[in-house]
Formats: sequence, C-alpha cells, structure tokens
Amino acid sequence: MAPRVKLRLLSTPSIAPPASERALEWLATAVLLQDRERRIVYANGAAENLFELSRRTFAGRTLAELFGPCPALEAAIERAIASSASYTEQEVTLTAPARAPLHLACTASPVDAPNVALLLEFRHIDQELRVAREERLAEQQQANRELIRNLAHEIKNPLGGIRGAAQLLEGELDRPALVEYTQVIIAEADRLRSLVNRLLGPHRAPAFRRINIHEVLVRAKGVVQAEFPAIPIVCDFDSSLPEFDADYEQLMQAALNIVRNAAQALAASTTPAPTIRIVTRVARSVTLAKRLHRLAVAIAIEDNGPGVPETIRDRIFFPLVSGREGGSGLGLTIAQTLIAQHGGTIECTSAPGKTVFRALLPLSLGGSKGGAG
Repeated sequence: MAPRVKLRLLSTPSIAPPASERALEWLATAVLLQDRERRIVYANGAAENLFELSRRTFAGRTLAELFGPCPALEAAIERAIASSASYTEQEVTLTAPARAPLHLACTASPVDAPNVALLLEFRHIDQELRVAREERLAEQQQANRELIRNLAHEIKNPLGGIRGAAQLLEGELDRPALVEYTQVIIAEADRLRSLVNRLLGPHRAPAFRRINIHEVLVRAKGVVQAEFPAIPIVCDFDSSLPEFDADYEQLMQAALNIVRNAAQALAASTTPAPTIRIVTRVARSVTLAKRLHRLAVAIAIEDNGPGVPETIRDRIFFPLVSGREGGSGLGLTIAQTLIAQHGGTIECTSAPGKTVFRALLPLSLGGSKGGAG
C-alpha cells in the first residue's frame, strides 16, 4: 500500500522547507519530492549534501535535466507508480557535469498530497560501505587501545620499583662511576614512565564550554608555525560557523597533533614548496556515533607531502604506528581519542602529493533532538 505523507508545500517550487516538512530535514538520507510532471518541489539538507546542489538549483527541474537520462531510476519510478507502492532500485548511477558518478540506492514512493506525487529517497552505496568499514576499524582500534592500556599498567608498577631501587642504591654507593650507572637507570625509567603515561592516553572527561573552533585552529597553527617557520600554513575558514560546546584544550591538543604531524612529514621530505592548508566548512545532516546531527563542523588539514606509507595507511590511528623514524606513534591516536570524546570522527586519505585528515564535530551535544537549526 502506498505511503500517505501529509505535507504542506508551497504552490511554487519550494526553496526553504516550511515547518511541516522539518521531519524530512532530520533524515540522514537524501529526499526529493516531485510533482506530477516529475519536477522537484522539495529537497532536504541531506540531498543538498549528497548531490552538492542547492535547493534553488533543484527547484522546478527534473532529474533528467540535472543528471541526464537514467533508465534504472526511471524504471523504478514507473514500477512504484504502477503498483501504488514503494519500490527500491539498489543500483542507480547519476552523473552531474564535472563530477564523479554517484552510485546510489533509490526508493521511490507514491505520495498522496497536494502538489506532490512522488517521494524519492537516495542512499549512497559507497557511504554505506564506508560506514561499515569505519565501524570495523573503530572496534579494532578500541581493542588495540585496551590491549595497550593493559600492558602499560602492567609495565608501570614494576617500573616504579626499578626506579625506587635505583635511588636507594645510589644512596649507598660512594664511587662516582657507579652512581652514574644508577642515574642512567633512573633517567631511562623516567623516560619509560613518560611513554607509559602517554600510552594510557587522555582520560580526563571533556570540560565543555562555548568555543570558537577558528580560535583553536589559529592557536595550533601559531605553535606549529613557530616550530617550522619554513613551512607555510594557509587557513581557509568558513566565517559562518557558529560557536559550539567543546573542551578548548582537548581540541587544541588534537589539532596541534595533526598539524604538527603534517609539518614533521613535510620537513623530513624533499617536497618542493611544502604547504599545509587548514579548511573549515559546515556539514549538514551527518551521522556521528550512530546519531544524526543537523549541522556539524568539518575540518580538513591538508599537506602536499609524500603521503602516508601504504603499509600503515589503514593503521595510522593505531597506537605505536608511525611512518616517521623516531616517531612515537601516539600523536594521531591521542587526536582520535580526543575527537571521539566530543562525539566526532576523524579519517585520513593519502596519496603522494596530498594527505588529508578530515574531522567532523557535532555542533550540538544533544544529537538530532537538539541539533542546531
């Protein structure tokens, strides 16, 4: 039986959704509404994100006008109308000018409402696969972190005993050469204890307050720029981003670790004209930690270095994994943990000449129920 959706649409093509359509805005999937002439009368925020088109561009146009003919989609629509019931086509490919093809699943549903004949719901097949892969990686990373933390605790206790024994022995020795040996033991025990503390990772709960993400990123940029003055760091910020609740120091540490990681990679390479870019944008209708958020902060930190070695690309956020000689392999792990504590995610894509770390942070701690409007 065909779904019956009660919607009040404008008599002219809708650009901004009225109050009765807000339910569609909370959906993580892209939704388009068409009239009987197959012209689009409404697009939700997820559709704008998926197709990278504005509501104004959608309004009054057909899918064929926007993407060209798509027999699979047209057949799905015809079947839905003929049967007066929803019909799902699992493989739909839409191609817009100057864009890579979109591989989608589409559900077409007849709608009984004024000025609306059809509801089209699109899901990105590639995105679904990516989400599943991210969930598997997150589980693996959590298991690795737990293993490392347990090992660190086991190491920490005898390490304290070794250091204490070396101090007692130092007080009993009267030969400077022997005292020097005990000092080496104490110094190395301190170094290992520092490493163990870092392995245990950040455990303090975030202290949320209203912050401006650009202040955080500018501060991180300043610290790294002072360390690596020969590497330009360019900022491309979206000034429309609002303030949101977060832990300033924790996000500062996460940003600093990622920007410094990029600078260290560039400094150790022979890249001509090495450059780091920090970009911010608004992301709409994103799902983070299985919760839908109306708006999120998207942060990209890019460099034009040699890229992450392919052998560790899938393990770049694991503890003790580093592509740099002498690196501890903890900076990115800590950054990921801090961002996860804010309900966000971070991922890395890398190839020779371009490495991008992308982080998403919700603009509202309350998820979809309290999403920023």
